Amino acid sequence: MQSVSPRVRALLAAVLCVAIALGAALAVDSRLDRHWILRGLTLFLALCCTALLLTDQSRQFRLVITAIGLLMFGLVFPVTTTTWATPPEIDFALAVATDAKNAAMKDARSAVTVADVKAAAEARGGAVGSLKTEKSPQVRGADAFPLIVRAKPDQGRPRACVSFVNGLDAEVRAC
Repeated sequence: MQSVSPRVRALLAAVLCVAIALGAALAVDSRLDRHWILRGLTLFLALCCTALLLTDQSRQFRLVITAIGLLMFGLVFPVTTTTWATPPEIDFALAVATDAKNAAMKDARSAVTVADVKAAAEARGGAVGSLKTEKSPQVRGADAFPLIVRAKPDQGRPRACVSFVNGLDAEVRAC
């Protein structure tokens, strides 16, 4: 049985890595901004591993290292960052952002206000602003964007930050 040439293997690996990277990028909500650098870096590393396949490899050791690199950077990292992209606090913040946007649109306004976000968070059982503690008696992130959104009123961390750009476009990130 003939083996597949290194060029064909490299081309197939590159196409597979790009397809997985695009699929993982499209699976995550576009309002999340924290994964684009990581996704670009893992795609770059996966394509570097495919470039190693282009070279005629006479040593089995280099082939194993390239295969492991492709598996990690082309499949494992994109899939796990997609899975971990929306922890519960981020899901809560995305829902609050959607509710706040809907409230602003219902009132025929072109921008979401802090009051819209506060009302949406409280309606879902959460709170806006950092938790007031003995160590930190000042509440932060409750008066201006980016707002700190907590899924439970008594929860300090983890939490998410919500801001609106261009009026109705939400950006959600961990804070």
